[in-house]
Amino acid sequence: MVNALAWFSQSGVVQGLILGAVLAFLTAILIMNAVGRAITTTVNGWSAIRKCGQPGNGILMRAACAKALPVVNVFEEAAYWTTTMDGSGQTLSGRHGYVLHFPAGKLPLNDAFWSLTPTDVAGYMVNNPTHRYSVGDRSPLAQNADGSVDLYLQHQAPSGHEPNWLPTPSGKFKLMFRVYLPGAAILDGTYQLPAVVRAQ
Repeated sequence: MVNALAWFSQSGVVQGLILGAVLAFLTAILIMNAVGRAITTTVNGWSAIRKCGQPGNGILMRAACAKALPVVNVFEEAAYWTTTMDGSGQTLSGRHGYVLHFPAGKLPLNDAFWSLTPTDVAGYMVNNPTHRYSVGDRSPLAQNADGSVDLYLQHQAPSGHEPNWLPTPSGKFKLMFRVYLPGAAILDGTYQLPAVVRAQ
């Protein structure tokens, strides 16, 4: 038995199996990334996948969805958008401040609630002194005189705009916008989130 194992380990079979497994894994990652890009829609820097969680999805689409959004509802129950870039294509960073401007009446319509959450680039929440980790329709947001709403996304508190402040990590970060039981304009694609604009 010992001799057989020694021959097996020295014959190149083990090395071949390991190499084959590594190549298969890397190929699967490339395929999942390609499928993920194909089913992702990006508008104003926000990316969304509308087909995840649907019955009848093939194994490649299910794998791509699991890689992008490990826990996900169907789009009709919860719409998810993510971004790591501002409207000009620059990487989001806590070194800068940003504004997300919603014209009057243009907050996302829904039959449940919406929320905006910042995380680090790996998707983990980062502690902040205010312990405020999201803002949404349950937040006491202040409106502008014309009825529009500005969300202030930055590491330090914006003077005079604290009610609409969402603290961001000090380094690079990601934003996730979620709408639960989204309205018809979201479901048919006519509603689009505004771009994240770097403050001047």
